[in-house]
Amino acid sequence: MLGNTLTGRYQIISHLGGGGFGETYVAHDTQLPGAPPCVVKRLKPQANDPTTLETARRLFDTEAQVLYKLGNHDRIPQLLAYFEENAEFYLVQEFIVGHDLSQELIPGKLLNEGEVISWLKEILEILDFVHQQQVIHRDVNPRNILRRKTDGRLILIDFGAVKQIATQAIASVGETKFTVAIGTPGFIPSEQAQGTPKLSSDIYALGIIAIQALTGLAPEQLEKDVETNEIVWKKSAQVSPELAQFIDIMVRYDFRQRYASATVALQALNHLTANNSRTVIVTPLAPITTPVHQLKQPGLIWKVTLSVCFIGAASIGSIFVMNRINSHSATELFQQGNTLLQLQRYEEALALYEKAVNIKPNYPQGWYGQGKTLFELKQYSEALKAYDQAIQLQPDYLEAWINRGFTLIKLQRYIEAISAFDKALQFKNNDPSIWNAKGDAFRNLKQYDQGIKAYEQAIELQPDNYQFWYNKGLILQNIKQYEEAINAYNKTVELKPDYAAGWYNKGNSLVNLNRYEDAFQAYDQAVAYQPNNYVAWLSRGNVLITLRRYGEAISNFEQIIKADPDNYQAWYYRGWALHQSQRYAEAIESYQKAIAINKKDYKVWYNLGNSQYNLQKYAEAIASYNQAVLSQPNHYESWYSRGNALLNMRRYQDAIASYNQALKYKPDYQQAINGRNEAQNQLQAETSPRFIIPIPNPKSTQ
Repeated sequence: MLGNTLTGRYQIISHLGGGGFGETYVAHDTQLPGAPPCVVKRLKPQANDPTTLETARRLFDTEAQVLYKLGNHDRIPQLLAYFEENAEFYLVQEFIVGHDLSQELIPGKLLNEGEVISWLKEILEILDFVHQQQVIHRDVNPRNILRRKTDGRLILIDFGAVKQIATQAIASVGETKFTVAIGTPGFIPSEQAQGTPKLSSDIYALGIIAIQALTGLAPEQLEKDVETNEIVWKKSAQVSPELAQFIDIMVRYDFRQRYASATVALQALNHLTANNSRTVIVTPLAPITTPVHQLKQPGLIWKVTLSVCFIGAASIGSIFVMNRINSHSATELFQQGNTLLQLQRYEEALALYEKAVNIKPNYPQGWYGQGKTLFELKQYSEALKAYDQAIQLQPDYLEAWINRGFTLIKLQRYIEAISAFDKALQFKNNDPSIWNAKGDAFRNLKQYDQGIKAYEQAIELQPDNYQFWYNKGLILQNIKQYEEAINAYNKTVELKPDYAAGWYNKGNSLVNLNRYEDAFQAYDQAVAYQPNNYVAWLSRGNVLITLRRYGEAISNFEQIIKADPDNYQAWYYRGWALHQSQRYAEAIESYQKAIAINKKDYKVWYNLGNSQYNLQKYAEAIASYNQAVLSQPNHYESWYSRGNALLNMRRYQDAIASYNQALKYKPDYQQAINGRNEAQNQLQAETSPRFIIPIPNPKSTQ
């Protein structure tokens, strides 16, 4: 394989490894600028009969689509391409520079608890994403976890699902079966070994890695209880009881007793670390090491006796002070909690509110204070429970009903929120803030007519509140009543001229009415009052492009880039404006900056290809169009432009195929039809035999 070029593109340069499932190589992508490295995995089915190959082909396509979807995560290698060649299947993935965790797990070396928790948290965060896609990795082990050199983050590689392609066989009745269990010995739980992996199978494998790190023992060295089959490991580690219990649950023999998924395990780990961070460790007094015979020194005995008495008195004093603090009334604790809440010292405030209700459980204000603090801490479910407790004790507690409604909005339980606000309005019907909050709930439910009525009621009660007018504008904008929305936004900025959001959304409504010059003026006001509002800057730049004021648009996007160099959209739209200005080389540079930030947007690849095409860099343009259709296979314009580049390179057959792809997705695409006809004519002229017709000599005689 070394030196071979697959599909005329991926040149194999080195062998990374392999086994029963296939081989892995490093290759150069010869169709991208600089020929960057990539990883090529070759998967060869065990049999090559037509039925097996067809099953493998179907399985390969399905799993490749899964891998492409998973590649959206920053810490899973991106799938760049997949193809079949000579009854073998190939995956092309992002090349990650780094080392695997097996190099950090040195036999006999015990890692500390903090390092292991950090590992667990990082990998569970990745697996959380994977499990939410209902995908099981099936081969979590130290060699499949890389530490990326650029930032030290952990990367999860080599998903076992694809290995099915190499292990599947066809039973006599045509049913697919797998010839070996997928996974690495020592990291495979019993249910996976039997061919029925669960999401918790990945949790088991990760738990084994944690045990290996804490004990310095390889999986095969770990003891198992002969009766329960549970792993016996804690005697070989220095680990806190809390973390030990967490890992024990991860590696339970019965999968039903484990954490069901990475999501559940991550929540448990976060809870564990949060609790540990709140623990106050008191260092014990150092023991007295003076030998007893030294106490016989003159005058020393009475000094020691006096010291003991003094320590005892101090202890009694401490107990007295603590009892004095505990005797504070619930009201005083509530007031102190309010002060801390205003100072945004939420944890301390919460502790005082909790103490208040411990002293006086039927104290509604204490429960209400808890609810407010928990809301600020974004613990919305717990806040709701506290408000409910306050309301149960005092059913007419207006503020508790109002804040209950706000909490329900945060929990996206909008119908219940409306009920809470209705209850509050029974106690105080003329409170504009309640009507406004009720409007917010209706807006989130997309019950826009009811929302407008609620906002108008709030405005009637408090017509000089700019926020109410702004909210009304948002809901009118949602139902595409742009003129009315603009009127509401005009009132908003009349009441508060420096309200950037009002100017920004006024600009959005004006764009929808094709009033681009007015929209530009509104966006201009938004960024004048809020210079770091990059969304408004982007909208301002796009309007300038629409107005064909490309030079101003370029300066606009450069203003964003100056403050935020990693702003993908700014680089992308800057490239577009440069292209429209026929500054193609600069446009290419801008698009490449955008790609370095986000390589998964087909539009940037398509527009990069167009700039390269205009500079007659056809090979580079084709490579860009290839990336565009890899990300968005039905983008017919990329297929058409790719065909044009191939036509210019006189690769007529390939051009025809590309035009056909464009027509597959847009059958009436006349430009593609014309391009295909031209390519067919050129191909026919190139392949037709040439006949030489003799020219009669005018001097010859009949």
